[in-house]
Amino acid sequence: MSSSATVRGAPPAPARMAEQRPGKHTVHWFRKGLRLHDNPALREGLNGAVTLRCVFIIDPWFASSFNVGINKWRFLLQCLGDLDSSLKKLNSRLFVVRGQPADALPKLFREWGTTVLTFEEDPEPYGRVRDHNIMSKCREVGITVMSRVSHTLFKLDKIIERNGGKAPLTYHQFQALIASMPPPPAAEATITPQLFNGTVTPVADDHDERFGVPTLEELGFETEGLKPPVWVGGESEALARLERHLERKAWVASFGRPKMTPQSLLASQTGLSPYLRFGCLSTRLFYYQLTELYKRIKQVRPPLSLHGQILWREFFYCAATRNPNFDRMEGNPICVQIPWEKNQDALAKWANGQTGYPWIDAIMIQLRDEGWIHHLARHAVACFLTRGDLWISWEEGMKVFDELLLDADWSVNAGMWMWLSCSSFFQQFFHCYCPVRFGRKSDPNGDFIRKYIPALKKIPTQYIHEPWLAPEAVQIAASCVVGRDYPLPMVDHTKASKINIERIKQVYAQLAKYSPHGNVLNPNSVQRPNAVLSSPSPSSIIASINQSNYLCSKSPDPSLNSQTQQEKTYKEIPNYNDRNRALRPQKVKSSKPPPFKEIVIVPIVQNNNVNHESVADGRTQ
Repeated sequence: MSSSATVRGAPPAPARMAEQRPGKHTVHWFRKGLRLHDNPALREGLNGAVTLRCVFIIDPWFASSFNVGINKWRFLLQCLGDLDSSLKKLNSRLFVVRGQPADALPKLFREWGTTVLTFEEDPEPYGRVRDHNIMSKCREVGITVMSRVSHTLFKLDKIIERNGGKAPLTYHQFQALIASMPPPPAAEATITPQLFNGTVTPVADDHDERFGVPTLEELGFETEGLKPPVWVGGESEALARLERHLERKAWVASFGRPKMTPQSLLASQTGLSPYLRFGCLSTRLFYYQLTELYKRIKQVRPPLSLHGQILWREFFYCAATRNPNFDRMEGNPICVQIPWEKNQDALAKWANGQTGYPWIDAIMIQLRDEGWIHHLARHAVACFLTRGDLWISWEEGMKVFDELLLDADWSVNAGMWMWLSCSSFFQQFFHCYCPVRFGRKSDPNGDFIRKYIPALKKIPTQYIHEPWLAPEAVQIAASCVVGRDYPLPMVDHTKASKINIERIKQVYAQLAKYSPHGNVLNPNSVQRPNAVLSSPSPSSIIASINQSNYLCSKSPDPSLNSQTQQEKTYKEIPNYNDRNRALRPQKVKSSKPPPFKEIVIVPIVQNNNVNHESVADGRTQ
């Protein structure tokens, strides 16, 4: 510590003496739980401490990564600024450190004479490895480490142990498990000045220069033209939103399956999902405040469905916690191995809202501009990219969401994409979202489309979801000629979706041929981890799925006549290798429709004995 060290709210000399005193000198490491309410690890570190320093670490490599968009970084920095302001009120400060945790923390421990490290438990595989490494380093130098569960409702390992050592892979099974367990612990009270009880935070005169919250410009972002945030980060905003959310007593009293309206497509002042993801809002606080309000209104115990938003999040966290390959298809024991196509040009058009389908494009433009989209809008664009229209891997969509979506965390984002692509958790592949009909049902007047696609502002309502059908005179009058001012559809949904349903039928028919005990095609198949109903379990049969060349053949089947072959076509766009083009807006260079490439689907005999279990509607945001 430099000789210029001072303590906020205390004279300089006693502060220096306090740091030299023997006793408990705590560093609390903030990661996701960016809050002072319901923070048991911070309370543990504060209890009896001589000094307390609260640290957040920004990895420079991570900061410069194109995988994290500017809206997400702005939200995080706002969270850190709000946290620092709250700590100031407690005569403390936040120490924002640049560097890799494994390098930065040991140096600071030596400088500060740290004896105790506390942090909120991170249940995700990467976090578990990182924390294990840090704990090992701490043990070597005699630093005590305390971690506490507060990012999830339950300690997820207990759910897994209750299920025989394996994560439940259906939401119904997960619900049954938690219903048989004690309720989650109540949220702990907010940290107050009284809890400091003599604990001080040594703060140097150069604190803001060395440990201040950086700006977007300091992180290397170009902010010229950046729109004002729709979502403002921080615990203060999160608690204000929670209060507004709970004021909707009529909504709580009549809780049921949520309905989407044109208004619900827009960001709400009561939306909470980004705050849960960054830990500005405690899941336990939300859970129990919702519970108490429902009890007061209904005089009965609330149904599990009332807590659906939190429980779906918990379900995906639980499924991912011991699966380091949860975010990829290969090597993932619960993911069906589907032969997706690689098409960077098509991916870029989808990611930048240039598919030619206004409903899909408006959603993707809203995501890029604001960092949030409605949960049913997520269903629509995920289906379009994967099994519905483009037949592109869910991993690519997950990466785009990870870059742009404020509430996309590792477990929930990967789980949702596997689910919506029918790669895991959900097998009703015959249910496909039509980008026209679903859009028209959700946004009948096209107000949402006009808000995010100004080029279509003057298109009459009857054509707003299919502007390419508008007569040329109508397009000219609306100053929007399709193919020039707005792109033509990049794919024929009716034909493409029909082909893709056949493709995925073949995948699941192949899966159905495998016995759970592996005596048909794969004698070494893995045993089923969860025998729920009689739906085929991906983990029991995917080990050799790629052995089969029968899934999708490009050679004509002699049993199909030429007319049938002509009907089974699929539009493709020339590939290119610049992955980063998917991350920035592209101009449509030509109004000429892309060429068709014929793909013939080999017909198969479907196994009618397979049950496809559906999971309940999940509100993961």
